[in-house]
Amino acid sequence: MENSLPPIPVKRYFTIGEVGDLCGVKPHVLRYWEQEFTQLRPMKRRGNRRYYQHHEVLMIRRIRDLLYDQGFTISGARNKMQEVMQTERDKVRNGDVLLEGVEVTEMGDSELDEFEVSQTGDLSISTADRMLYVRRELSEIRDLLSLVR
Repeated sequence: MENSLPPIPVKRYFTIGEVGDLCGVKPHVLRYWEQEFTQLRPMKRRGNRRYYQHHEVLMIRRIRDLLYDQGFTISGARNKMQEVMQTERDKVRNGDVLLEGVEVTEMGDSELDEFEVSQTGDLSISTADRMLYVRRELSEIRDLLSLVR
């Protein structure tokens, strides 16, 4: 069933409605899952509006798969998610690279230039600007990895 879900766009934050569409569940189900799965903690802003990050969307898809496709109960899925999180923590401690659920693509210099232009809309990007862009992306990756620990 997960194959029929739409691809996750490259964004930093997703609203509860967007996550519902990306994961094939209704917003009230997501709010319920927050209570049942302690690993699922979206950021809350004004008025308790929830904002999910990419790793949380992947987690929701995993929970959905356990419950809907594999037939786990809530309790069973919760236990399975705790096992998975412990395994990922162990991988981090052992220095293993965590790439499950992440699509890795190789880019040549010309493709990277095109990507940067499409992201910034600027044809004249200085080396310093490129370094700032790469630094920001690496900081976001570090933040995502720190959540696994």
